[in-house]
Amino acid sequence: MTTRIDARFAQLKKENRSAFVTFLMAGDPDPVTSLEVIKALPKAGADIIEIGMPFTDPMADGPSIQAAGLRALKAGMTLKKTLAMVRDFRKADDATPIVLMGYYNPIYIYGVDRFLADAKSAGVDGLIVVDLPPEEDSELCVPAMKAGLNFIRLATPTTDDKRLPAVLANTSGFVYYVSVTGITGSASADSRAVGEAVARIKRHTALPVCVGFGIRTPEAARAIAGEADGAVVGTALVDALRGSLDSSGKATVKTVTAVTELTAALAAGVRGTR
Repeated sequence: MTTRIDARFAQLKKENRSAFVTFLMAGDPDPVTSLEVIKALPKAGADIIEIGMPFTDPMADGPSIQAAGLRALKAGMTLKKTLAMVRDFRKADDATPIVLMGYYNPIYIYGVDRFLADAKSAGVDGLIVVDLPPEEDSELCVPAMKAGLNFIRLATPTTDDKRLPAVLANTSGFVYYVSVTGITGSASADSRAVGEAVARIKRHTALPVCVGFGIRTPEAARAIAGEADGAVVGTALVDALRGSLDSSGKATVKTVTAVTELTAALAAGVRGTR
């Protein structure tokens, strides 16, 4: 099985560069604007797109992404609508990998088998489900792999060499290294420490390693891209979107460009052209 994620990293390896991975919350600030923003990301420089599945109790997310999820839920976003958004995205883009990121509860309520079938049909390539440890692989990870979806696992600064093989056992697509101990947007990534961590992970796997949490600027993205196979930016993009909203939290004419302009600057940083 070769997914769009595998194909994209093979392409990037030929180009001798790291991936720029973006994260935004599905349905933030409303379903229509959210789809418009996500459609614009590849042209702005995103190599892989992570889309958050809104949830009421996002334990790993900092205030910015929590607020994005609440805006999306308030606007009526659901998991079914998130899958429909991916389906709409695929009408014009069949190449950019899409990863859904979130928590198990909405998937469990939706129904695992139904969710996996609908996700695959919609054009989803991978899943990041942060609250399912390897001990629960039979719940979603193994069925997802059988359905042809990459299951991307998180490794953290506290994932030691004893734990790492279990974390990597059924991981595919790429490994997501969380560069800080804490929630999203809580601290800045240390590129030197990240480089050491990535090297350690690569001793255990041939998968690409992408680094997220704590990357906000083109300079930081470039520093991390120099140490890893990809740099993931979420909070900074969510903050750019939020900053474009009007006083009632509604989208404005500036919303799409606020996100795409920062995406372009970060992508240039990752590519070393800034």
